[in-house]
Amino acid sequence: MEVVLHGVRGSRAAPGPDFLRVGGNTSSLAVTPAGSDTPTLLLDAGTGLSSVGSHLNGTPYRGEILLTHLHWDHVQGLPFFGPGDRDDAEVTLRLPAQGGATPDVPGSAAALLARGMSPPHFPIGPDGLRGRWSFEALEEGRFEAGGCTVTALEVPHKGGRTFGFRVEADGAVLAYLPDHLPVADDRPGVALAKGADVLCHGAMFADVDRALAHAYGHATLGEVGRLADEAGVGKLVLIHHAPARTDDQVEALARELAAQCSTTVVVGREGDEVMGGHGRLGLMSS
Repeated sequence: MEVVLHGVRGSRAAPGPDFLRVGGNTSSLAVTPAGSDTPTLLLDAGTGLSSVGSHLNGTPYRGEILLTHLHWDHVQGLPFFGPGDRDDAEVTLRLPAQGGATPDVPGSAAALLARGMSPPHFPIGPDGLRGRWSFEALEEGRFEAGGCTVTALEVPHKGGRTFGFRVEADGAVLAYLPDHLPVADDRPGVALAKGADVLCHGAMFADVDRALAHAYGHATLGEVGRLADEAGVGKLVLIHHAPARTDDQVEALARELAAQCSTTVVVGREGDEVMGGHGRLGLMSS
């Protein structure tokens, strides 16, 4: 299983020279299981989704997209995803059931997504995407997606139902928790990350910003490190970086965290292959 980071910022994109090493696009991650030449599973659809096409070799996207939640930084890339917006694309998008979107009501998931993606907010709605798209409301549980086995659990976060994902394929395990407040209830996060080879976790807030972090439903870096240690993960990859935090600041905070916990700490950078061993991995010294 190969896992590539395509977007590692949270809240909004971060353009400019101070953000080039880490990257400025928002949350998106591509999974390619063994036996596939191209990604078949995408986690979140932030602005980083636009670069997934570079891994598709000019072919349409045929696979699944799982959204952790519906905040803007996790969905803004959808209408700009060229390989998914063509006549020969085949995409299943799943989002957390909520707000009238339920698995037993056809069209309800698309209607929920359209609240933020439709005129007058955007020129087209989900039904304007070309190709064969299906939209499904997802409840907690274990299911198959894109050639992988996925476990979805609801995790504490503010402003809408939010899932974390555990992705298993080819004897490897990835845990993905970009927006997560473990101090509110650490059980689902620990369950998803337990023994994972890689945990990709949000790193928006330093410990000195604890009050603000908790008010917005996020963990501090110290809380992220303790979760990784408790779950016994092989590698902690920091993602969902604060949009105003420069590359130098991201790397300095990661070094501080690495000194506090026993888990290997890695700065997640746009373009990094964090599982698979065949691409670039932006390791910071720890």
